[in-house]
Amino acid sequence: MTHLVSGQDHPGLILTPSAVREMNSAQAPLFEKSLQEVVDEVAVEMQKGIDVPVPKDLAGGYTHETHKRNFFTMQKAGVLFQITGDEKYAVYIRDMLLQYARIYPTLGKHPATRSYARGKFFWQCLNDANWLVYTSQAYDCIYDWLDKQTVKKLNKELFRPYAEYISIQNPQFFNRIHNHSTWGNAAVGMIGLVMQDAELVNWALYGLDVDDLHQQEKDNDGGSLDLKTQGEAGFIAQIDHSFSPDGYFTEGPYYQRYAMYPFLIFAQALANKKPDLDILKYRDRLLIKAVYALINQTNGLGEFFPFNDAQKGMSLASRELVNAVSMAYFFGDQDPSLLSIIEKQDRVPLNDAGLSAASAIAQGLSQPFDYKSLELSDGAKGDEGGIGILRADDMTLVMKYAKHGMGHGHFDRLGFMLYDGGDEVIQDYGSARWVNIDHKDGGGYLKENHSWAKETIAHNTLVVNKDSHFDGNVQAADLTSGTRYSFTSTDSVSIVSAREENAYKDVKMQRTMALLTIEELERPLVLDLLTVQAPMETRYDLPLYYQGELMSVNQQIEANTTLSPMGQESGYQHLWAEGQAAVNGDMFQMTWFNGKHFYTVTSATTEGDEMIFTRIGANDLKFNLRRDPGLIQRRVGGNTVFASVYETHGFYSYSDEIPLNSFTSISDLSVDHNSEGYVVAAIELTSGKVYRFAFSLKDNDPNHEHSVETSKGEIKWKGIYDFKRK
Repeated sequence: MTHLVSGQDHPGLILTPSAVREMNSAQAPLFEKSLQEVVDEVAVEMQKGIDVPVPKDLAGGYTHETHKRNFFTMQKAGVLFQITGDEKYAVYIRDMLLQYARIYPTLGKHPATRSYARGKFFWQCLNDANWLVYTSQAYDCIYDWLDKQTVKKLNKELFRPYAEYISIQNPQFFNRIHNHSTWGNAAVGMIGLVMQDAELVNWALYGLDVDDLHQQEKDNDGGSLDLKTQGEAGFIAQIDHSFSPDGYFTEGPYYQRYAMYPFLIFAQALANKKPDLDILKYRDRLLIKAVYALINQTNGLGEFFPFNDAQKGMSLASRELVNAVSMAYFFGDQDPSLLSIIEKQDRVPLNDAGLSAASAIAQGLSQPFDYKSLELSDGAKGDEGGIGILRADDMTLVMKYAKHGMGHGHFDRLGFMLYDGGDEVIQDYGSARWVNIDHKDGGGYLKENHSWAKETIAHNTLVVNKDSHFDGNVQAADLTSGTRYSFTSTDSVSIVSAREENAYKDVKMQRTMALLTIEELERPLVLDLLTVQAPMETRYDLPLYYQGELMSVNQQIEANTTLSPMGQESGYQHLWAEGQAAVNGDMFQMTWFNGKHFYTVTSATTEGDEMIFTRIGANDLKFNLRRDPGLIQRRVGGNTVFASVYETHGFYSYSDEIPLNSFTSISDLSVDHNSEGYVVAAIELTSGKVYRFAFSLKDNDPNHEHSVETSKGEIKWKGIYDFKRK
């Protein structure tokens, strides 16, 4: 075993002696409140006594949850020992660690065989890495308090073997670019810093030398695990390859939230122990940028957009973000707008970052965070698609044209979501999983995650010939991304436009979405123009998953008295067709109510279009899926454009039982021009006013002039778009 030679005082990983002294004299109410909450939490756990059971259960089961609770409690107890000086906390940690040291040599791999990398205490190495990330912090806090014989025993019989198991004995877990590996790198690196073990730290930073182990392993998501050689894996490589220059994480915000804890907590440890790395300034302070990217990927309630394998409801209140936002404030520019996020979190981490934020809040320095329209690029160089976020008047529209997202990705290029004040209007399903709820297959991903949630028909984007994008193949999807075309935002018009030309053979798609403010309407309109070039007789399905209860439709619906699944594969097997309408005329309108406001979609139609009213839940014998409603616009043809506009209007007074402005203000939507170069749409209001939106699909130079012949005559404009009243 090799050793580090300097800067090894304990604690020194996350807490430092100087930070502890400041915390002892702190007079910051939020810090004091957070401290008291931790004191109370740890007291409850210590009262129960120490329990280190033989591992048996999957996530949500007794042994899993007990070991999970143990590492959280040890980390908190370590902090309390340093702040209070009360040895009862150190005794508790020591006694628990000795129990783990006793049981560890007796354990083989976890008995559950579901994971591609089985752990020791948990069913997967990922959770074992979680244990080590948190426990290393506790160990650091009592390291100098322990007698040398106990330190030697724990290092030799528990921590070094555990670090080797996570790394060299499971390279398929440790040596790749993935959020799992980030946890593994941080775990091995942090315990290495505590034990002054330079070899472990080197593995963590730069990966293993696995030339003789290079192989392909199948993971539990059905994808392949490509082992990286030394220098292509490890913590530095994770930062290089997992984030775009804007801080977007290719697996999506749900998994970025999860990964931010090991990224930032290990970075803080490195800042304390190896300041020469200057890790928090690496790639233009990318880890700090990533925190801002996460904050911006939330709806009005602070909940993350449910891209990819995401459980809805995960938010800025998560323990990972409690640590991350305070760190971004402390190690960034002391941005006062971050303090407003921390105030809503209502707690801070018990370290120098948390104390700094709490002290600033106590001084009244907090300012509101400004949620703006913005685009976040994807890919290490920022050239592999991205997401566009449009915001106006409490409305948030987000469109995804990013990379697939590896094993956690969904087949949803050019899909979108719409929120109103944080409430879902047009939803993404998210993942089919009940995290840590043992009733639902041990808390893991359900088989319906593959058969439904990942399939294209489960998202608000175009399905061609009833087949998912890239034929549902993860490896094929990972090779390409959507292509950014244009993003612009002004006070009255915000636009995002992107292309997808690889999801289907011989099919090119471009989706242009805009938030348009019209003075006489109470809320901005959403205009959606999806242009397609494809062979004749192509079958299109464009689903829409609205949240709420159907109020009215301008077409005659034929309800199905006997329900049948809509297909046998690609997600269609999970959809009931509850009814359909053969569209009469050139416009379809539907209004629904979500308990607060009314929403109307108006869609331009062509001859032969069919509207299918669907509901999720077919072939779901264990009731694993939500029974949410949907609408599918079906069309058969060649080159075409799907044009829709979404209006938010009115509300319902429950106390007075009076609906206000429950009917739409839109009387017509027409496509006046559609070609490979341009699309022009006209929105007519019930007042008689008509607004025209023209967009250049081939030339995004803001200085170029355009001239287009439409069904209503020639129009001219300068720049990529034109929006005005006719």
